[in-house]
Amino acid sequence: MDDKLQLMKDKVSVLNQAAKAYYRENREIMSNLEYDRLYEELEELERETGIVLSNSPTIHVGYELAGSLPKERHEKAMLSLDKTKDVTALKEWLGQQKGLLSWKLDGLTIVLTYEDGKLTKAVTRGNGEVGEVVTNNAKVFVNIPLMIPYPGELILRGEAVIGYTDFNKLNSELAEVETKYKNPRNLCSGSVRQLNNRITAERSVHFFAFGLVRAEGVDFSNSRKEQLDWLRGQGFDVVPYREVESSNIEECVNLFAGEIEGYDFPSDGLVLIYDDIKYGEGLGTTAKFPRDAIAFKWRDEIKETILLEVEWSASRTGLINPIAIFEPVELEGTTVSRASVHNISIMEGLELGLGDEIRVYKANMIIPQVAENLTRSGTVQIPENCPVCSEHTSIRQENGVKVLFCTNEECPAKQVKAYTHFVSRDAMGIDGLSEATIEKLLSKGLIRELADIFHIERHEEQIVRMEGFGQKSYANLVNAVNKARATNSVRLLYSLGIPNVGLSNAKAICKHFNYDWNAIQSAPFEELTQIYGIGQVMAEAYVDFFSNEKNVRTIEDILKEIRFEEMEGSTGEQIFENLTFVITGSVAHYKNRNELKAEIEGKGGKVTDSVTAKTDYLINNDSMSNSSKNKKAKELGIPIITEDQFVRWLESGRVPE
Repeated sequence: MDDKLQLMKDKVSVLNQAAKAYYRENREIMSNLEYDRLYEELEELERETGIVLSNSPTIHVGYELAGSLPKERHEKAMLSLDKTKDVTALKEWLGQQKGLLSWKLDGLTIVLTYEDGKLTKAVTRGNGEVGEVVTNNAKVFVNIPLMIPYPGELILRGEAVIGYTDFNKLNSELAEVETKYKNPRNLCSGSVRQLNNRITAERSVHFFAFGLVRAEGVDFSNSRKEQLDWLRGQGFDVVPYREVESSNIEECVNLFAGEIEGYDFPSDGLVLIYDDIKYGEGLGTTAKFPRDAIAFKWRDEIKETILLEVEWSASRTGLINPIAIFEPVELEGTTVSRASVHNISIMEGLELGLGDEIRVYKANMIIPQVAENLTRSGTVQIPENCPVCSEHTSIRQENGVKVLFCTNEECPAKQVKAYTHFVSRDAMGIDGLSEATIEKLLSKGLIRELADIFHIERHEEQIVRMEGFGQKSYANLVNAVNKARATNSVRLLYSLGIPNVGLSNAKAICKHFNYDWNAIQSAPFEELTQIYGIGQVMAEAYVDFFSNEKNVRTIEDILKEIRFEEMEGSTGEQIFENLTFVITGSVAHYKNRNELKAEIEGKGGKVTDSVTAKTDYLINNDSMSNSSKNKKAKELGIPIITEDQFVRWLESGRVPE
């Protein structure tokens, strides 16, 4: 069963990647034939195992907007676990029994109920007695089975978690995440308790089963391990565990400790539970804790060091966070020299001052934190000016916490998206400048305008010290920047992010003005509107952009750093001039749809993603397809042509009347 379940997960992953590439990115990673074959194999495996995973392409989970989350009392109270930080105490607690030692995942505990093989209810732990019903949200978790082979009533418990990789990605996309979510647990809690489960679906929530409450008629041989193995066979991911006894428990704790650095899901310790179900249940409970399980919390390694400075880091939301820079210390096997202090309230509570003796540690053995300040001189001053733009700052109250903000709406730190677009592949094409790297450069004030990107070599020392960077990464980045200095007018025009001026429009405008930048920059409104695809609204925004003195200064500075490569206009006949195409489905004569798109644009045509009344032709080799684009084209009376027809037009040098 394990092999088949893994095979299903692999096929679901590949099929979903193919669908995303096809429908969202306008590219293909496999043929329709290959997709259909994998799809049919997945359907067969689902019939064979009785398991249907939540992200399987064979089902569609509808999104639902709830007015509120209803409350429900748990059948059996969910108590917290007693805790220890002492491995010896853990060993003594286990005694002569065998146990299961697993990650204590740091997320949101959920109780799931299945009836007749279908997920019917999901309830959060809440206060242990009453939780919130989040059934529709659970249905869009990344890895939860919506259907299982077991036909009876099944009730189980598990942890909903968001991994660090997904958290960091979402962190960069959520505009106000700094003030709302400080860690994956908070983000997970907010995601699971959404009223709109479309948002939950976008948050990559995983579920790991850790306990079985009821599965009537199944013999588990009085073993917790048998229960987890059975749940795995039903299609659930179970929390990773090791079988332990007193002779090997210390070794296993050390093994888990060694895996923390590479483990993507947040954990704040371990859980030890007796494998013998009857023995554990026979011990009963205290007023607060069950007696069949205990939590092990990591004993934080704390080091004393000296605070050297407080760096103020500005973000895209305008929030300015204090970061403690201290003399390097070894913590949990790595050298640490900086830790976020998060906000003004925490900084004031620590009474930080330069030269203070502070104690630092790694929370959950991963995230550096300041534990306490032994000197407490309190001499650090809150900056009155933003470290990036030098405009005034203000202190605000956010959920009872004092935070520092930049008041300048045009602060470069708030323009991360503009900088990211400027360096993107079809724009200036600077490899190695990710959105996260740009945000770091902006927050440190190393770049303040677009042209500063071409002078990052001035900041070698600071960049090499940045997290995730080193001498080699820095050298690669400088090389990429210098390579991008040789460019063309299309790339530059597109890189400026003028409203509504996409790549195809930039190509049309540059071609119209014979790739002469002076003519492109000073293009009059009337002439712009004569270019195919450029309407009055776009032309007005274009002229306004180049009339703005700040934009003109920015462009002048960029022009000092680049050189235009000679571009020749297309020498071929522009047989598709003033025609708009949409491409869908697989292609045979071209390597991919992008190659076909380039052919059309090279002959004067335009390619868009959606079928509208302005579309002239839809290219689809399956004219009888029930795809949304085919349906829309038929509704609007737009001709659907095959790739063969398109090639014949090319060969003849004309489009039939």
